[in-house]
Amino acid sequence: MQKSDNNNDKNAMNDLILAIDNGTQSVRVLLFDLQGNVVAKSKVELEAYFSNSPGWAEQEPEYYWASLCRACHQLWAQNDIDKSRIKGVTLTTQRGTYVCVDEHGQALRPAIVWLDQRRAETTDPIGGLWGPLAAVTGLKGLINYFRSKCYSRWISQFEPAIWEKTEHFLLLSGWHTLKLTGQYRDSIGGMVGYLPFNYKKQDWAPDWDWSWKATCLKREQLPELVKPGGILGEITPEAAAATGIPEGLPLIAAGADKACEVIGSGCFEEDTGCLSYGTTATINVVHDKFREPQFLVPPWPAAVPDAWNSEFMVYRGYWMVSWFKKQFGHHEVSVAEREGMLPEELFEDLIEEAPPGSMGLMLQPYWSPGLKTQEAKGGIIGFGDVHHRAHVYRAIVEGLAYALREGKEKLERKGRIKLSKLVVSGGGSQSDGALQLTADIFNMPVIRPHTYETSGLGAAINAAVGLGYYPSYGVAIKAMTRPERTFQPNPLNAELYQRLYKEVYLKMYKQLQPLYRKIRDITGYPE
Repeated sequence: MQKSDNNNDKNAMNDLILAIDNGTQSVRVLLFDLQGNVVAKSKVELEAYFSNSPGWAEQEPEYYWASLCRACHQLWAQNDIDKSRIKGVTLTTQRGTYVCVDEHGQALRPAIVWLDQRRAETTDPIGGLWGPLAAVTGLKGLINYFRSKCYSRWISQFEPAIWEKTEHFLLLSGWHTLKLTGQYRDSIGGMVGYLPFNYKKQDWAPDWDWSWKATCLKREQLPELVKPGGILGEITPEAAAATGIPEGLPLIAAGADKACEVIGSGCFEEDTGCLSYGTTATINVVHDKFREPQFLVPPWPAAVPDAWNSEFMVYRGYWMVSWFKKQFGHHEVSVAEREGMLPEELFEDLIEEAPPGSMGLMLQPYWSPGLKTQEAKGGIIGFGDVHHRAHVYRAIVEGLAYALREGKEKLERKGRIKLSKLVVSGGGSQSDGALQLTADIFNMPVIRPHTYETSGLGAAINAAVGLGYYPSYGVAIKAMTRPERTFQPNPLNAELYQRLYKEVYLKMYKQLQPLYRKIRDITGYPE
């Protein structure tokens, strides 16, 4: 183990890393030691977004910053933390949330959150040789979908006065980096979104690329990129006063939250799949080569420099659990408040109340349309008078596992690999019932990491390598992650789920797709 200062190894082992994790539903601030243990943490719940028009999802950038500051002060107030032990700060955030900043570093409008469904106009020609090429290759629809999803393009079209003042266009990670260091920099590991970014080269696209015109962006509006583990800047006096973080500490670049979850779960080899049961449910596989998980869908930058994560995602994945709690979980919420516990702990009983297969209740979790399923809606079939809340809840969790198994098989085919084990992170990983049914549906061992704060831990791993505590990511991941429990598949349940998956689930979308299109034509939703 190395350290850039003169501390000896024994003293270095007492050093701490401060990890900031700004997700969709909360801001967490965590102190990790060099063995990957959470020494202290605080959490501030977030209002995920507000909506001034149907389908919009926005949040004030200063709200995110104020919540980060509040979480820091909650951490310092918990116990007598020796801040001199903190040797570096790192940051991971939700992906695809955008902030317009003026020449003075002030936010010009609410941030557009990744859940937003607005669309930019695409009636203008694609431009140059790209238009005829797109028409000949049949890619015009895909390019126009990209153009319609560019929030920078939407702002330039519908809020031209705001766009005229937009000196910098940042992701949420870039916004927090600016607030913490005063620098317009961001991590390559956080570049996930509709931006002029070359995912293969892991750099901004060349000047001639069609994505510049598609996004309406200029190179000077975008931040300087830093590889994960590199230094983004130092904590400024202003940021130190606002957060209580010691002035002058280096801010180390990390990956986006999903990328950090991968390494924070201990996933570093191609035979291991990383499932995330978070607001968006995903399965990721790490590659050292550029491999598209789906045709013309790029792999995202990994939290490890010069590597990629092939990803399959289910939009609004475990968001559905929050939806269930709000719509149908009044009893559990009341009991939890009375007993001083989390409602999700009581939902564990709901999984146990319903048998594997939920007595034939099948759920397709397309609660939001995706790139390849733009007309999709969620579907629940098989209702009967025997079904109650427990069956619905179990069917939600089973449906997410079915969808992620389908994603696993696609990743295996495209990547020419075979997964032998799964590691599950995210808030949903704390449910024994969810992990057991996941093992049964995949018919594979499922591992729960030693902490569910895997995105924060992944960022801390970036900092530990960047600060020189470990010579490589392989060494750091082995030192700072470990399994807590392994769930083995139940053969009888696995056989039942295999038939439901093959004979029912995989056929649902094909059978329902024409009806989804009719619904869209009649109602106009989704656009």
